[in-house]
Amino acid sequence: MQNQIDLNKLSGISDADAALRIQKEGYNELPSQRKRSVLLILLNVVKEPMLSLLLGCGLIYLLLGEPDDALMLLSFVFVVMGITFYQERKTERTLEALRDLTSPRALVRRSGEQKRIAGREVVREDIIILKEGDRVPADAVLLSATNFSVDESLLTGESMPVRKIALDGEQPLSRPGGDDLPFIYSGTLVVQGRGLAQVRSIGAHTEMGKIGRALQSIRQEPTLLEKETSKIVRNFSIFGALLCLLVILVFGLLRGSWMNGILSGLTLSMAMLPEEFPVVLIIFLTLGAWRISKNKVLTRRSQAIETLGAATVLCSDKTGTLTLNKMHLATLCVKGVLYEVNKKDGQLLPEVVHDLVEYGILASQKDPFDPIEKEVKRIGELFLSGSEHIHNNWKLVREYALSKELLALSHVWESPDKRNYVIAAKGSPEAIADLCHLNQTQIEALNKCVEQMAGQGLRVLGVARAFFKKTDLPQEQHDFVFDFIGLLGFIDPIRKSVPAAVKEAYRAGIKVVMITGDYPKTAIYIAEQIGLKNPGQCITGAEIDAMSSKELKEKIKEINVFARVVPEQKLAIIEALKANNQIVAMTGDGVNDAPALKSAHIGIAMGERGTDVAREASSLVLLNDDFSSIVQAVKMGRRIFDNLKKAIAYIIAVHVPIAGMALLPVLLNLPIVLLPAHIAFLELIIDPACSTVFEACREESNIMDRPPRKLTESLFNKKTFFYSFLQGLSVLVVVLVVFIFALHLHKEESQARCLAFATLVFANIMLIITNLSWSKSFIQILFTKNKAMWLMIVGVLIALSLIIYLPFLRNMFHFSVLSTEDLSIAFFSALVSLLWFEGLKQLNKKSRILFS
Repeated sequence: MQNQIDLNKLSGISDADAALRIQKEGYNELPSQRKRSVLLILLNVVKEPMLSLLLGCGLIYLLLGEPDDALMLLSFVFVVMGITFYQERKTERTLEALRDLTSPRALVRRSGEQKRIAGREVVREDIIILKEGDRVPADAVLLSATNFSVDESLLTGESMPVRKIALDGEQPLSRPGGDDLPFIYSGTLVVQGRGLAQVRSIGAHTEMGKIGRALQSIRQEPTLLEKETSKIVRNFSIFGALLCLLVILVFGLLRGSWMNGILSGLTLSMAMLPEEFPVVLIIFLTLGAWRISKNKVLTRRSQAIETLGAATVLCSDKTGTLTLNKMHLATLCVKGVLYEVNKKDGQLLPEVVHDLVEYGILASQKDPFDPIEKEVKRIGELFLSGSEHIHNNWKLVREYALSKELLALSHVWESPDKRNYVIAAKGSPEAIADLCHLNQTQIEALNKCVEQMAGQGLRVLGVARAFFKKTDLPQEQHDFVFDFIGLLGFIDPIRKSVPAAVKEAYRAGIKVVMITGDYPKTAIYIAEQIGLKNPGQCITGAEIDAMSSKELKEKIKEINVFARVVPEQKLAIIEALKANNQIVAMTGDGVNDAPALKSAHIGIAMGERGTDVAREASSLVLLNDDFSSIVQAVKMGRRIFDNLKKAIAYIIAVHVPIAGMALLPVLLNLPIVLLPAHIAFLELIIDPACSTVFEACREESNIMDRPPRKLTESLFNKKTFFYSFLQGLSVLVVVLVVFIFALHLHKEESQARCLAFATLVFANIMLIITNLSWSKSFIQILFTKNKAMWLMIVGVLIALSLIIYLPFLRNMFHFSVLSTEDLSIAFFSALVSLLWFEGLKQLNKKSRILFS
């Protein structure tokens, strides 16, 4: 029997003492993070260069009398403000979720009386009473325990409940994890037995509170996409501002009209303003989040989708992520023979194992809470229901609890004739062998079976039975004469989809790392089953503590399995990977995963079995807990990045002829071609349309055969910029030639302007189509399914027809009517401007000119 204390002798502290402690030490909850006012958040948002530029653009549009454009930009500012406000509130919501989890109702003893109070009102030195199913309200030490087990998986990741014992003498509060410790921790769950404990730590000083503090200390860094987009916007804005000043100076000095120079400069600035970039970013990430949700993946932080596509390492917790977090009775061993438990094909259990299951049930609670006991009972009901092996009418007389000295428990049942007792025992194989007084030969045979089962990743329990005449029961289990029956082997099965998902991740060049609080042997077995590389090499949490950051940084390059890891060590692993310039995605479901989820570039929480804390700290949530969905998320992330790169390449390309046709007529002393209305047409019709077209573009066929892009690779590198600029330059040359040709041919400024503008619009459409794929030909792209592309083409052609052939719109745009011959010239001129790029695509298939 474990150490017991008479509850009546423990009066506990008084309510008055408790009130004083609350006043002095605070409530048993995590301290709230200091809330930031809405005004402060708005001020921080306005400081962002991108948003400051957008606000400036909106003001310019208002001054130019373009309220629609101004409202569009200003409304976008408010959308971004809302997203930023959400991010600022994220840590606070995480802490609130932690407070909810760690504040259950508690049964305490105060002033000699039992009372149930709110968990937040528990104070240090309170006496708390616990039983199966209770949530532990604070970190405490057990004064008394009977067959007491606790599920600490939220803190440690261990898939199995840990056994607890009563305190024997003075002992400082230690870290969670492992059996036969007298300490219990806030937020953990009692799965078996009953106990009496004294509170040692509350609130932020508990193990759960330390996790909360770790979350507060982690700085949320912007994603690569945010950094790169901001850089492009900044450079684009500086270049546009310089061109604007140049136009004003040239127009004023050469033509003597400073007001017209300012107007031309503002027209050029409108053409160069990079409002497309944030619009494209929002459209891509919003629609990307919608598309990825079809695969049961919820996006909590949309920018993480793109970063996931660049992930080089995927760190996964084992319990509940790679496995089902359910104990299944998989193997039975009787007389040295292993029997597989087959639950699917309707096969009956062999008669030889019936006694093993029968006494396994008798050694469990009648209404079990412990997952192992629930599984044994389920198997008995499934295979032995209605037989003589099920004893629902038997009476439990006494329990002999587990102890540190003997890792076995026994249940004494009264036989139906009320003359004898039947005793069922279960526990570690070594303890059961000791109870049965096996000889050396029998022990060697038993150990052989145990090693064989353990090598299959099974948790092994032994079962024995004894019969006793109805007299006074002995004090010790050893006083019974036990007969050994056999072994029960339990496994936490891997998810069926995991091996294929791991294989797909390797094919995509992604390193897969398993981080678990479970034992090394179990971790290695699971690693082998799911197909991890180097599964036999494993580092434990204790070894991580003994390493320096530099040593861990080097070791982690080859190791894929980490066992017996606690939350702070998970965080150290993530930081070591990041120090190696890896882009880290982390999956998890427990409170113990929250700091690592937040520190990783992309945190991926489990939706069904995950905790609120893990979900709040994550960027993505797998709603169906399907590990294979991560692969689809990676694929979608890569598709989004590819398409975003294509869209930005198009935006750069199309702005070259727009800016050029605003600048060159000034320098060449030609009539002005592009007016504010023309720029508005291009910006408000074509650019938003192209964003949708590029977003809807299907992924390239080899997208999951490429390695992840390098951490140092920019969204828009020099090679991509060069070819985009060259595309735009070729369009500019053709449009300028068409304009000059038209001036000499028609001698009417409005008709020449209209012909040049039509050429620019046709070229714009072709720029979109050719940039949808840098591997497929123009014709192949047209026959690729893309509804948005055809809607854009039809919409732009209708709009162009309206502004050319409706008198009201034609006059507003300062155009003249174009003939069929004129339209043919515009169309084929636009086509010629991009023929060279189509030829380059064909060369690229052999020499990789465009993409290396």
